Amino acid sequence: MTHADRAPIGIGMIGYAFMGMAHSQGWRNAKSFFDPKLEPRLTALGGRDRAKAEEMARRFDWQHVETDWRALIARDDVGLVDICTPGDTHAEIAIAALAAGKHVLCEKPLANSVEEAERMAKAAEQARDGGIRAMVGFTYRRVPALALARRLVRDGRIGRLRHVRAQYLQDWLTDPAAPYSWRLDATRAGSGALGDIGAHVIDLTQFLTDEHITGVSATMDTFVTERPLADGDGTGQVTVDDASVFLGRFSGGAMATFEATRYATGRKNAIRIELNGTAGSLAFDFEDMNTLRFYDASTSAETQGFTRILVTEPTHPYLGAWWPPGHLLGYEHGFSHQAADLLTAIADGTDPEPSFADGLRVQRVVAAVQASAAADSRWVAVDQTTAAGTTREVA
Repeated sequence: MTHADRAPIGIGMIGYAFMGMAHSQGWRNAKSFFDPKLEPRLTALGGRDRAKAEEMARRFDWQHVETDWRALIARDDVGLVDICTPGDTHAEIAIAALAAGKHVLCEKPLANSVEEAERMAKAAEQARDGGIRAMVGFTYRRVPALALARRLVRDGRIGRLRHVRAQYLQDWLTDPAAPYSWRLDATRAGSGALGDIGAHVIDLTQFLTDEHITGVSATMDTFVTERPLADGDGTGQVTVDDASVFLGRFSGGAMATFEATRYATGRKNAIRIELNGTAGSLAFDFEDMNTLRFYDASTSAETQGFTRILVTEPTHPYLGAWWPPGHLLGYEHGFSHQAADLLTAIADGTDPEPSFADGLRVQRVVAAVQASAAADSRWVAVDQTTAAGTTREVA
């Protein structure tokens, strides 16, 4: 298919900060490297601060700026709405966009509560009947090494799952003088480390294993309860968790441990996942994101050991569109893979993953963790009902 043959689709993105930049780069690279059946056009950028939005538009070649997200959704030249705003706005914007007949990509976590996530998943299911697609941005699913890990698990290479070990470690809040931000306000963020980064490893482990978390026992802590405001005028109360740790059980019986913290001194963006099975193990660390470690227990004892796989071959997931073997990818490439996959699903009329229903399942785990931590770590079962109100089958 040539460039001229591709049907255009106007992208309207709401939000222009960190995630806005990552998504903008993703849309541009998806068009250039993956040649999707739909051609994304950076049509309109939404943000309340016009000056900042216009500067972002200039840097990434967005054609128009809107300061009201409702006006952006109403534009006839916008066919897909990309939501890169704080969690307290996700439900209202996504539901309005779906009702207007626009496809939706919504950053994670899907919402700030189970109730909001349920409404969003229901709206997405209703819109699906009219050919409108919705996807939640758990972008780390599209790291090639993790996509390869999922393939190996599905192929039975680690056998029956016994242990799941997952951590997301950052350190940007270790300094008690670090300024207050919206991420520390429960009314805007919903939760702290749990929803911001813990949601990623909750989703990743369920994605990799094709199983779901059935129950948890959790503890949470807030180490610094008050921080200086960014403008230097006063302080703000921290109303979210700084760290969350929980035990879990997967639907196939595997035991699990999870940790999410923004106080792991020296760890910048360490997403560490290890799966142990009866026939082998897989281990990954995002701070070494182009490699996957695989232990094959079926080999001779004399040569057994973790094999370091450099995931840069054209046969590895997503790599065929990029560079020659050994030329490494970075953080931003997952957003290109995300954009390309969503455009392909819309063009083919298929359901993109992760869906809003997947986002709801993650939100149910988050809610169970919060409930357990509030009840002295008692075991809390994870609600397994879907948006349609039916119980999800146990894998």
